[in-house]
Amino acid sequence: MVEKNKSTEELLELLKKKRSFDEYLKETPEFITGGLPACLEQMLVQKGRKKADVIHGSQLDRNYAYQIFSGTRKPTRDKLLALGFGMGLSIEEMQKVLKTSEYPVLYVKNKRDSIILFGLDKQISIGEMNELLYEMGEDIIE
Repeated sequence: MVEKNKSTEELLELLKKKRSFDEYLKETPEFITGGLPACLEQMLVQKGRKKADVIHGSQLDRNYAYQIFSGTRKPTRDKLLALGFGMGLSIEEMQKVLKTSEYPVLYVKNKRDSIILFGLDKQISIGEMNELLYEMGEDIIE
């Protein structure tokens, strides 16, 4: 039986060792389920945050952000990043949100992404993040 929280690499190796997908399914791997709204709600609970506070911290339009939380609007990658900063997500949590939304994860070899990874690691605000991006000649998170 597969332990919870196996890394993607470990799950891929397990998958490659199996002769059939049914055999892999018997190992009960964890799949991303529930979509973005469920993932965001889970993050809110884990962080002990209120939507209103997260939205304020993200500097997103209130109505637009509530539509993201409800699933009635598909956000851009930048809008998700803004919510992540507003929620105070760690790098790992932000990567999970991006994977769930089917956007590319932050890639350290991409200059803008590496600056964002730095900001997430240092738990800076979205305002501070945008200042750093601007200073480094990169597009701000809008």
